[in-house]
Order: sequence, then structure tokens, then C-alpha cells
Amino acid sequence: MTCETRRGFDSMMKKLALVALCATYLSACTTTDPYTGQQKVSNTTGGAAIGAGLGALAGLAVGGSPVGRRNAALIGAGVGALAGGAIGNYMDQQESELRAQLQGTGISVTRAGDRIILNMPSNITFPTDQDQVLPGFYPTLDSVAIVLNKFNRTFIDINGHTDSTGSLAHNQQLSERRAASVANYIGGRGVDQRRISTMGFGPSQPVASNATPDGRAQNRRVEIQIAPITQG
Repeated sequence: MTCETRRGFDSMMKKLALVALCATYLSACTTTDPYTGQQKVSNTTGGAAIGAGLGALAGLAVGGSPVGRRNAALIGAGVGALAGGAIGNYMDQQESELRAQLQGTGISVTRAGDRIILNMPSNITFPTDQDQVLPGFYPTLDSVAIVLNKFNRTFIDINGHTDSTGSLAHNQQLSERRAASVANYIGGRGVDQRRISTMGFGPSQPVASNATPDGRAQNRRVEIQIAPITQG
């Protein structure tokens, strides 16, 4: 993709996002006129929602990296942000609660700077070669959702990974579907979908050798990466 093409694509995606956000905020604040029976925008809730919507639109219009634009959009939409020394303390508390909730579940909790990474091995998360979360794993994801809802000033990146067995296309699609399944589950437990992003990486980011069964098992995973929403 050339630079011109990419700029055009980014511009188009921004416009689509603006339209979608407008529709969301306007549809969320309509009421029924008791005399005419017609739908209209509530002055109170409409003003608040439109204000949040305009803030989000302004955030999307900001240039810079995708992470920066996403950060600005969430702040503009009214999602709280962190600054200075509060960031480390906030993430410390969240890490502590995640470790307490996930002890003995098979999920590892890793700290990397201000980011927290939850590693979910596929053997406890999904049936073999499937993308539907195992029912026995629901309570664990419920625990994750509880903490994510409590500490809501964070991004949530859900990334799917596979081993190298099978075709590249199949593994790529499987990794995407698994990431989406986890995202849909925690979204159904009240986690704000605006904070969530999903991506599938197929076998492109192994953490162990694909030459051994143990290595392949380690590579089949879903990671939840949690990072602070920051001001500025």
C-alpha cells in the first residue's frame, strides 16, 4: 500500500467512525413526545450524549499514532484518564487484584512497565481448533471482567495466537475468532466495548519453538494486554 493510498484509507476510516459515533449518540438519547407520539431528542440526555459524542469525534480527528487517536477518542467520550504518578499506582492496584482473582486458574499475570499482560493458554480456554470459550472457563473470565470493570481507565487489547500447524490462512482466522470470542464474553459482562480492541496474529508471534508439542502448546494462546488511558 502506497503512502497516498494509506492516507486515503485512514481518512475514510475516520469518516466512517465519525458517522457511526454520531448515530450511536443520537439514537441513545431519543424520547417519545407524550402528545404527538413522535420520537425526539431529549434536551437533557441529548445534550450530554451529543457533548460526549463531539468530544469523541474531536479525539478521532486528532492526528498521531493509532494509539494516540484511540486514547484521545476515549477521553473525549468521557472515559476517565490517568496522569503522572497516579498511573503506576493505578496499575499496581489492578495487577494486585488480578493476581488475587486469577490465582490457580492457569492464567499468568505479567507486568511490563505500565502494561499488564494476561496469558490464557488455549487448552483451558477453547476446545481444540474451535473458537467458542469453554463453559468451564466462564468463571475465570467473569473474574477478569470484575477487575476490568473496577479499573475502567484502561485500554484492553485482546490478541489471538496459534502454533504453526496447519495453513497460515486457517490459523490467522482462528486467532481472530478466538480473540473476538473473549472480547464478546467480557463485553457481555459489562466491560465497556469502547475500551476493547481485538487482533489475530496467527503463528507470527511464537513464544516458544513450534518444533515440540510443549512449544506449540505455549504458542496457542489468547493474551489480554491492559494499558492505562493517559492524559496528553
